[in-house]
Amino acid sequence: MSGRLAALKAWARRLKTDGLALWIAARDPRTPLAAKLLAAAVAAYAFSPIDLIPDFVPVLGYLDDLLILPVGIWLVARLIPPALMDEFRALAVSRARPASRAAAAAIVAIWILSAGACGWLFWEAIN
Repeated sequence: MSGRLAALKAWARRLKTDGLALWIAARDPRTPLAAKLLAAAVAAYAFSPIDLIPDFVPVLGYLDDLLILPVGIWLVARLIPPALMDEFRALAVSRARPASRAAAAAIVAIWILSAGACGWLFWEAIN
C-alpha cells in the first residue's frame, strides 16, 4: 500500500508542475494559438479557488479535479511540440505558483454578485 501512496503523491506533484507549465505555455509566444488558449483555460481552472463542483460535495467534488485537470493537461501537451513542453516543465520546477490579487478580487466579486442574484431571485419568488 505504501508504494501506491508514493505513486499517487508523485502523480499529484507532476500534475501541479504540469499546471504551472501550462501557465508558462499560455504566456509564451512560441506556443500555438489553440494550445495557448486551452493552456490558459486549464491553468486558470487549476489555480482557481473555485471548482466546477465544490470539493465539499461527496465524491463528485474531487472527481472533477481528477478528470478535468489530467485530461486538459494531456490535451494541451499533445498540442504543444514535445521539446517546447519539456522546456516549460523544466521552467515550472524552478518557479513558484502564480498569484494574482486582481484574479482573487474578480473571483470574490463573482461570488458576491452570484449570492446577491440568488438572494434577489429568492426574494422575488417568495413575494
